[in-house]
Amino acid sequence: MEIVEDIVIVGAGIAGLTTSVGLHRLGIRSLVLESSDKLRAAGFALSTWSNAWKALDAVGISDYLRQQHLQINGSVVSSLFSKERSSELSTGGLEVRYVRRSLLLEALAKELPSGTIRLSSKVVCIEESGFYKKLHLADGTIIKTKVLIGSDGVNSVVAKWLGFQKPVFTGGLAIRAYAVFENGHGLGPKVRQFIGNGPRFLVLPCDERIVHWAFTWKPSDQDKEVIDENSAKLKQFVLKKLEDTCHDEIKSVLEKTPADGLHLTPIRTRQPWELLWANISKGNVCVTGDAFHPMTPYIGQGGCSAMEDGVILARCLAEALQKPDGKNKENENEEEEEHKRIESGLKKYAKERRWRSFNLVATAYIAGTIQENNGMIMSYIKKLLFLFVFGLLARIVAFDCGKLTIS
Repeated sequence: MEIVEDIVIVGAGIAGLTTSVGLHRLGIRSLVLESSDKLRAAGFALSTWSNAWKALDAVGISDYLRQQHLQINGSVVSSLFSKERSSELSTGGLEVRYVRRSLLLEALAKELPSGTIRLSSKVVCIEESGFYKKLHLADGTIIKTKVLIGSDGVNSVVAKWLGFQKPVFTGGLAIRAYAVFENGHGLGPKVRQFIGNGPRFLVLPCDERIVHWAFTWKPSDQDKEVIDENSAKLKQFVLKKLEDTCHDEIKSVLEKTPADGLHLTPIRTRQPWELLWANISKGNVCVTGDAFHPMTPYIGQGGCSAMEDGVILARCLAEALQKPDGKNKENENEEEEEHKRIESGLKKYAKERRWRSFNLVATAYIAGTIQENNGMIMSYIKKLLFLFVFGLLARIVAFDCGKLTIS
C-alpha cells in the first residue's frame, strides 16, 4: 500500500509533536509516525526553563501545564556524603518547572486532529522518488512525502540518512525515577542537588506530591559487572551506592519510589563540532530534537531545545509553503517550484538552529566534563567553572523562539 502525504514527521516525541502542533496552528496538516504502540514517556520529567515556556506559549498549551506543576524558585546544592551545604542558588525570576513528560506529550497530542499520529509505524528505509522521499515501514506500508522531518531520537534513521555520525557515549549512566508522597513531599519549590566526586543525585519537585529524581555517575568496572536494567534491581543498586549518605531527603525519596519505576539510560551526546558542518537539512529533509542535537543532561536543555526546534521549523515551513503572489494557478513547474521553496525554508531553519544548537551541546558537554571528573585540583576548578557555566545558562534560557506567525 502506498500513501502520499505533504509532511511526514518521524517520531512522536517532544520535538515531533511540537512541530506538528505548530504546523496545525498555522493551518498545515502533517502525519506523525511513531514506532512504538503508544506515546513513550521514558525519563518521567524534564526541565522546562523560560525558553521552553515561550515555545509552549506559542503552541498554546502552557497554561494547562503551568497549573499542573510547581514553579521552582531555587536550588540547594549539598555534598552527597556529608551535611555540608555548598550553596543555595536562586532562579533569579526565571520560569523553571519540572514537567512530567507524559502530561506534556498528552497535552500536545490532544491539540492534533484525529489520525495525525500513526502508532506502530517504524521507518526502516528512506529512498529518493523525484521531488518526494519514499519511506518504507516495517509493516510493508510505503509513504511518499514532500517534506520529511526526523524527530526520531538518538538512534535516528533520518539523521543517519543525512550523514550524521552516531551520538557518542560519554561513559556516564543515568538512573531516573519518580517518587509519590500521598500527603505531600514537603520539599517546597526548590531543587535538591547532592554532588559527590563524580556521582550526582537530583531531587526535582514536579508538584506537591510527585518528585522526579535522577542519579548520574560514571560506572566503575565493578559497577558494570553488577548493573542490571531490571527496575527492582536498579533500586537496590542505587540504595547500595548511596547507603553512606546522611541526607534524609534522599532516603525518603528512595523509600517512596515504586520498585518498577526506575529507568537506566546511557548518557550520549553529539560531538559539538559535528554541528558546525553537518547537514541539518538536505533538500526536503531535516532533523529536530535528539535526532539533531542530543546532549548531556547537565544544563537541562534537551527538551527545551526540542520545543524551540518545533516552533521555528513550523514557522519556516509554513512560510515556504505559501504560494508567491500571482502564482495561485497550477502550472507545469509548480511541483519543482514548491520543492525549491521547501528546500529554502528548511535551509532557513538549519541556519537559525546551527549555532544555537552548537552552543547548547558544547555547554552541556563542558558541564558534564566538570561534573564527572574528580581530584583536588579539579575540585577547585569545578567551583570556578560552575559559576562560568551558570552564567552561560542564564543567557541560554533567555532565548525566545518567537511566535507562530508568518509574514
